[in-house]
Amino acid sequence: MASLSLKHIYKKYPGGVTAVSDFCLEIKDKEFIIFVGPSGCGKSTTLRMIAGLEEITEGELYIGDKLMNDVAPKDRDIAMVFQNYALYPHMTVYENMAFGLKLRKTPKEEIKRRVEEAARILGITNLLDRKPKAMSGGQKQRVALGRAIVRNPKVFLLDEPLSNLDAKLRATMRTELTKIHQKVGTTFVYVTHDQVEAMTMATRIVVMKDGVIQQVDTPQNLYDKPVNMFVAGFIGTPQMNFVNCVLEKRDDGAYITFEGHSIKLPPEKAADPALNDYFGKEVVAGIRPECIHDEPIYLSSMPDNVLDVDVDVTELMGAEIYLYICIGEQNLIARVSSRSQARAGDRISVAIEASRIHLFDKDTQKYIIH
Repeated sequence: MASLSLKHIYKKYPGGVTAVSDFCLEIKDKEFIIFVGPSGCGKSTTLRMIAGLEEITEGELYIGDKLMNDVAPKDRDIAMVFQNYALYPHMTVYENMAFGLKLRKTPKEEIKRRVEEAARILGITNLLDRKPKAMSGGQKQRVALGRAIVRNPKVFLLDEPLSNLDAKLRATMRTELTKIHQKVGTTFVYVTHDQVEAMTMATRIVVMKDGVIQQVDTPQNLYDKPVNMFVAGFIGTPQMNFVNCVLEKRDDGAYITFEGHSIKLPPEKAADPALNDYFGKEVVAGIRPECIHDEPIYLSSMPDNVLDVDVDVTELMGAEIYLYICIGEQNLIARVSSRSQARAGDRISVAIEASRIHLFDKDTQKYIIH
């Protein structure tokens, strides 16, 4: 098994295009690290540099304690799983999984043992005699994983492996991948643009934008303590609401005001010295959809933070309802109970959970307080 160390990695293409800038990351042995970010943020390029499929322009890559910059992909002891599965159509599942071991002249008995063990872990023992055309997307994905597992690599690299599956199968495969990681006990480096995949599977998440790491943290810390507005908006469904407001200091505490409304910050937030430079200035308030409530119990327990809003659209999601609401020029999304009676066109009262408001600097977009 192996740890990875990426030290000041850059990827520059001819014409002055920089795809990845100053990428520094220490990945521990057996971690499940996920690179996440919008299309074009450099996450797949970084993965391909780890695999040796892209040349590193600057910086150093270590797998274990060995410098890998000039080592050929086949000698890096890594296995890569692609989103299109890359299976040989004329071979059976067994032959697909055994192919890499045959090239390495592994004894037949050892090949048989490894393939059967991987098939058992993945629940595809009954498919070993089938060819890819006779399998579903989820089955093909398991075979692609099996082909990687039989090699016992130090590191698994997975490039959007679930993106070709339907929503229900994706959810099932997320659970399966987490179980496989626990069983195999190998370092996983995984790329996706789907933050739900990242939040549910990763031990740590690397959030990227324009080739630059924005934040590396556990899923919970990313959600609760985003370092800037990009991370705050990227992590969470529906995404965080951002409200332009003014931070005010009054005799009875600190308030944020917008569109003629005021929300009182709780004493512990108001006392934070980080706010001192921002009183009387414009800031951006970040409010998660689940922190906006329309239930009577919240309206009565948070009288300082009740606002009247207009409901534009409602979306029933089964266990909950998304309310698209507006306060003057500000549009917000609230995630409320499916028992809510609010309907499009209604004017309703909502309570804002001020203890969970994030404040960001309007210019730098960095967090002020969480």
